[in-house]
Amino acid sequence: MTAVSLREMRWWDIDPVLALERDTFPEDAWSPAMFWSELAHARGPGATRAYVVAEDADGHVVGYGGLAALDGTGDVQTIAAARDHWGTGLGPRLLQALLAAARRFGCREVLLEVRVDNGRAQRLYERHGFAVIGVRRGYYQPGNVDALVMRRTEKE
Repeated sequence: MTAVSLREMRWWDIDPVLALERDTFPEDAWSPAMFWSELAHARGPGATRAYVVAEDADGHVVGYGGLAALDGTGDVQTIAAARDHWGTGLGPRLLQALLAAARRFGCREVLLEVRVDNGRAQRLYERHGFAVIGVRRGYYQPGNVDALVMRRTEKE
């Protein structure tokens, strides 16, 4: 496995991120406009978003993640690793980068939603201090799949 580095996501990453997004979340992939909108809030003094990409040694995007922050609460908007990078530690690295961004934003807690049928992701989040606090019925469409709402409280 080649070395992977993390860096800030920029507009030129949207196309490769979309390809990975469609592969990872074929039924409910984000649109280009959703990523453009998120990145519009990721830079400058009033930034409320932090987005990262993981790039392999050849410059290919093999993962990404994003966080929104508002009034002391962070929300993991999206996170994904290319299938051929599952089990390599990339998911935890991406999550740790988002948690570091939440700390920079001064967040006291971080929330996320995860599909009830995605045990692999649930275990990742639990290992990083997230606990289930609720369920959103029919959150993921199509398919009407429930989401677990998970929260991690930042230590003072």
